[in-house]
This record gives sequence, structure tokens and C-alpha cells, in this order.
Amino acid sequence: MTVNMTARRAEAAVAAVLPRAVRIRRCRQGRHSVDLEFNGHRIGVEWLGEGGLRRARDLIAGRKSLPDVVAARRMSPGAREALSAAGIGWVDETGAAEIALGTLLVSRSGRPPDAKRKPPHWTPAVLAVAETLLCGTRATVGDVQEASGLSAGSSTNALRTLTDLGLLYAAARRGRNSARRIASHDLLLDKYAAAAGALRSSTALTVGVTWRDFVVGLGGTGPRWNGAGVSWAATGAVAASVVAPYLSMVGTGEVYVDATTTSGLEWVAARADLRPIEGGRLTLRPFPTKATMLMASGKEGIRVAPWPRVYADLRLVGVRGEEAAEHLRERFRCR
Repeated sequence: MTVNMTARRAEAAVAAVLPRAVRIRRCRQGRHSVDLEFNGHRIGVEWLGEGGLRRARDLIAGRKSLPDVVAARRMSPGAREALSAAGIGWVDETGAAEIALGTLLVSRSGRPPDAKRKPPHWTPAVLAVAETLLCGTRATVGDVQEASGLSAGSSTNALRTLTDLGLLYAAARRGRNSARRIASHDLLLDKYAAAAGALRSSTALTVGVTWRDFVVGLGGTGPRWNGAGVSWAATGAVAASVVAPYLSMVGTGEVYVDATTTSGLEWVAARADLRPIEGGRLTLRPFPTKATMLMASGKEGIRVAPWPRVYADLRLVGVRGEEAAEHLRERFRCR
């Protein structure tokens, strides 16, 4: 994407939430920002990319002069809260907005996301490969194939897709420097997390548990699944409480298991004497990729999903979940 394109997207996002009768004039266009004038107002608008909490915090902390409004593809709940607290208006490409500048007031909830819409080029195989790379696997077909459990052909295609998306690069076409490298770990994680959320399966089963401590509860349940030959791994808040504690209380939990259908999930639940119940505190889900299952590891008596997947799942559970996700991100960035 050219630098001018991001400024145009920011302008278009603002224009979309204003009445059609309003005439907008572009006063200045920068690399990722634009100054707009309409109805006696002049505002500075800056593009914030995917619209996550981390980017919002970086913008607020790193600048003396802040924009009046920021625009993004889809502003997360955490980013919305941080921007509003800093007195910065925001708008995103779903049509959601909150702008309060003098007599200018705009508040829109936006369109709900289309569940069938998927990020271009992203597939479960591409997700699996991105997950392995974020966990430190070298971007070669052999290493990715071993870590992800994919075929050589699927690994090759996924690496090519990530390269086409600008997330991997090769210093040279041939020779010693031809191995691919990650262009930006932060960008790869952002794009991976967005795609993981969009491709998340709706297949799930909630079961009733009386555990006060999910880690202790899963520590007692896990051996039953192990004995039945069921692969499993905690994700979300439960996994984060083990690998990067942040939330003081975990009231619900999610576990990935080796099942692909609702009936399969019910069979897995029965192996641990767990009963399906609407509104249950423990949710069982199919492993999203084979890589998630293969790279799960033991920690404090339970199995946990690889940290990029835990990060992506945390971002789906509201502001506190997003804050815990950013804490997890910083913990693994420092390693």
C-alpha cells in the first residue's frame, strides 16, 4: 500500500460518518495523515492501521502534538477507550465513530462485521505457518513443515503468500541470503491476530464447571483427556494467567481439543465427566490449526496453546482481554 493510500483511507473513513451534504476540502496530505476542512472546522486525521490498543497507546505516549481524529480499519474496544480518555476522536471503516470537537459531535456504532468476510489470502495453512514463525521457527519449507505438520506444498504456498503480503522478505533470490525473514514481527502478529479472529470457527461447546481456579481445575481434568488420547490446550485468559499473569480473576475459560464437530466436542467432554450446559463457564473448541496442537506446551500442570494464538484469542474478549493481550505481547517481545 502506498503512503498516499493510507491518507486517502483516513479521509474516506471520516467522510463516511458525516452527513452527505457536508462538503470536505483536503488542506494537506502527509505520509499517513491528512488535514480536512468542512463547515468551518479544520481537523487533522491520522491513520492507525488495524486499530489495536498497542498502536493507540504508542501514538498517545510518543507525541507532543496529537491528531484531532484517528482512523483505522476496525478500532478495537481497548483502542477506543484509550483514545477517548486522551481526548482524541476516532473513526473506523465499519462506520463506527466518536468525534467531539467544539460544536462537531459524531457518534456512530457502525456496521457489525460480516462473519463470512475473510482477510484476503489468509487460510488456516497460512495462519499455521505464521504461528510457527512468531514462535521462532525459521522461514524455510523444511523447518515450517516440521513445526506446523503441513505438507511441503502447503508450507511452500503459505510462505509465498506471507511474502506476497509483505510480511516476509528475502535479501536475495538465490544463495546464502535467499532464506526468507520476517519483515516486522509486530506487523506479522497484528495481521495474524486479525486473520485468526476472522477465521475463528463457530463450532464450540460450553460445559459446566465449579472450579474457582481454572488452572487447578484443568490440572485435574487434563489427565483424563490424556488417558483417553485426547490432545488439548488452554487458551485465552486461562493460558495467559500461566504464561504472563495479568488479570486478577479468571471467571471463564477456553480449551482447544482434538475434535472437529459438536458431537466430537461432546465426546471429549464426556471423557472428563463434563456436561454441556448453556452459559457454562468452560468452552471447548476445535484446534484452529494443526500447528496450534503441535506447538502446545506444558506449564504449571496444564497444556497451553502457543503464545501468538493465546494473544489472538485474548483480543476477542473485550477491553480487559486486550490489555492482557498487550501484556503478553510485551512479555514475549522481551525474551
